[in-house]
Amino acid sequence: MPFIPRRRKDGQDEHPADEPREQAAADEAAAVPPVEAAGQTTDTELDLPDDEPQAAAATTGDSWGFDDPAGEVEVAQEAEAEVQPGTVSVVREESPVDPDDEYAWHTGVRHPTGMPDAVEFVETHKAFGRNRILRGLNMGLPEGMISMILGPSGTGKSVCIKHMVGLLYPDDGDILVHGESVPSMPLDTLLAMRRKFGVLFQDGALFGSMNILDNVAFPLRQHTDKSEDEVLSIVNRRMDEVGLADAWDKFPNELSGGMRKRAGFARALVLDPSIVLFDEPDSGLDPVRTALLGELIMEIHAEMMEEGKQKRLEHLPAFTLITHDIMTARRVAQYINVLWKGRIVEAGPAEQLFNSDNAFVNQFLAGASRGPLGMN
Repeated sequence: MPFIPRRRKDGQDEHPADEPREQAAADEAAAVPPVEAAGQTTDTELDLPDDEPQAAAATTGDSWGFDDPAGEVEVAQEAEAEVQPGTVSVVREESPVDPDDEYAWHTGVRHPTGMPDAVEFVETHKAFGRNRILRGLNMGLPEGMISMILGPSGTGKSVCIKHMVGLLYPDDGDILVHGESVPSMPLDTLLAMRRKFGVLFQDGALFGSMNILDNVAFPLRQHTDKSEDEVLSIVNRRMDEVGLADAWDKFPNELSGGMRKRAGFARALVLDPSIVLFDEPDSGLDPVRTALLGELIMEIHAEMMEEGKQKRLEHLPAFTLITHDIMTARRVAQYINVLWKGRIVEAGPAEQLFNSDNAFVNQFLAGASRGPLGMN
């Protein structure tokens, strides 16, 4: 069939060859909407389709993998600076780190608190066979504060506790307690140093054959020369503080998980330690009892702080919680160390960490699924 050109309204013949060029010009014109003011670009102006979330992510910051990325503000500011009147600027987010560098997010930044460190790790290395746990760890736990060591499972949090009390020694580096090197201590000095610590283990670590009173009194009877009346006075005071004054004659198997935790807490306090360590105190507890235990930790720390100031103690009490529970961190922490792959990612006062612009810290403290930390 011979080709018959179509007639346009202006009287000119319309050829199919013109259609792609005209359509492309129309599409290009439609794709560039007018900009109302210099430097202003909105999702509406860009006319982003609802069925293309990847395009929307470039303006909302979702591609970073966390809900409210600190970097979003910087990207928006850069976009605003680049937009000229009558134009649309396309901003492409680029990863600020080398994806092949496993320590790319480890800034090692330690924001100051103005307090001396009760415990300090200095370039600490520890390996078990080929498994390197601590890899040049630099970390401080300040006096007079409730600190937290937060991080994914298997990053060496509990190993840190054993190094603090001299149950493990580093392959290289040092651990200082009130300025004294733990690995360099002779045995008698080490034993005396351990009395500075109180430790609440994950399950309370109570003796099943002893009632609660005898469990709490055990450190006093083993490590002091106090009379039985003095021992009972201290035990009753600590048990009353943790709400177990009426449970002195019960055995561990008669108590709930929360009560066992509190009994372990009371036992950790009877020697009046200046440093108290909590190894995952929220483990095995429901959210309500976890919150109540957190309140108890804060109350007792405040009481010990007041007592320490009144007595002008050389070292104010330092509480340290080893956990990966973010709700506990939000309620309790005054200072946070974020530990990953045996090193500190970032450390500082809790408020600063919860507003960090570090993508890993942001992801972990937000409990987000997308970000540098994956399932591996």
